[in-house]
Amino acid sequence: MSSTTTNKAGTASAQQSNAKPGLRKPVFVKVSDLKPGTSGHTLVVKVINATTVLQKGRSVSQHLRQSRISECLIGDETGTILFTARNEQVDLMKPDSTVIIRNAKIDMFKGSMRLAVDKWGRIEVTEPAKFVVKDNNNLSLVEYELVSVVEE
Repeated sequence: MSSTTTNKAGTASAQQSNAKPGLRKPVFVKVSDLKPGTSGHTLVVKVINATTVLQKGRSVSQHLRQSRISECLIGDETGTILFTARNEQVDLMKPDSTVIIRNAKIDMFKGSMRLAVDKWGRIEVTEPAKFVVKDNNNLSLVEYELVSVVEE
């Protein structure tokens, strides 16, 4: 009887190793926790405003492809940061809406931080948040300088 139990347990663990890895619970971070050169951030933020910085259409083999980029000021109760929304993301980033941003990364643009979501991330509109955005702590206004360290 014990050999049957071991056999079933062995079969179960073999099935688990073939299965997709289990989804991890997201770890939500605050805007003030964001640092240059980091990625994999999940956060809940309010969209304060959105400004279109690029909108152009180009013909690719008789299909018109729109290329749109908006800079959106987003924030939570710890601070704000500029988010670069591309193409379909622009439609989700409406002022006064609350969004969950998953797997976001920090890009550097002219020495300041921008939050962005590439094809591995996701943006979803959610219920309006109850927090008040702390708008006097804009992380995109902090200028960073790349310093190269030379060892002797």
